[in-house]
Amino acid sequence: MLSNVAAYRFVAIEDPVAVARQVRAWAEAGGLRGTVLVAGEGINLFLAGEAGAVDTFLARLGGDPRFSRLPTKFSRSRAQPFARLKVKVKPEIIRFRRPGTAPLGRRAPAVTASELARWIRRGTDDDGRPLVLLDTRNREEVGHGSFAGALKLPIDSFGELPEALAPHHEALADATVVSFCTGGIRCEKAALWMKDAGMPRVLQLDGGILGYFEQVGGYGYEGDCFVFDGRVALDPTLRPRVDGGESLEDAA
Repeated sequence: MLSNVAAYRFVAIEDPVAVARQVRAWAEAGGLRGTVLVAGEGINLFLAGEAGAVDTFLARLGGDPRFSRLPTKFSRSRAQPFARLKVKVKPEIIRFRRPGTAPLGRRAPAVTASELARWIRRGTDDDGRPLVLLDTRNREEVGHGSFAGALKLPIDSFGELPEALAPHHEALADATVVSFCTGGIRCEKAALWMKDAGMPRVLQLDGGILGYFEQVGGYGYEGDCFVFDGRVALDPTLRPRVDGGESLEDAA
């Protein structure tokens, strides 16, 4: 069995090229495959390989104070879900094209998986406000599964979210909105943008759908979670629907 790890962190990186070069060397040394994106706003990675090699890579990465105690989400697969290793330097680790939305020095409030499960059971937040779950992923991903009753937007890329969400602003004004995505990176940016756009009660699902599956399971969720690799999608027990295959292009 191979270990699959997903992780990201928004943190200021003065020399993304140097970080990308070092990360590539560590990944290659362990025979890892997958995608690593590095930008001035942080790092975003999806890697797979032998468990020991993944652990060694994460230990080396964590030796850099900027990436210490990096929150990680693990799953398993019998076959290698990535065709090759790609390490890229990008303007953003998730493309949004909205200046000032990188959570550097600030972060939108978050709700834990267990808290969200309790709110879903109640139908409201702890203060009795209506609960709206906002899916920040694209329509292809949503087609594989989402939280029951979630607000789903007809978008093909993350950068289309602000325009697609505009007609819903008034309806969401009195609700507690919880934004969610696969691993947390998009809903983190989206939550900050929504707060800056005048939506007062916006939170992000800490750890995204994969973190929710890991901690809670599939309560309140219908279907699978699409992932951008050869496994195609993971069910709420984090088992792949397709165990192997060629890797897909990364989401960013």
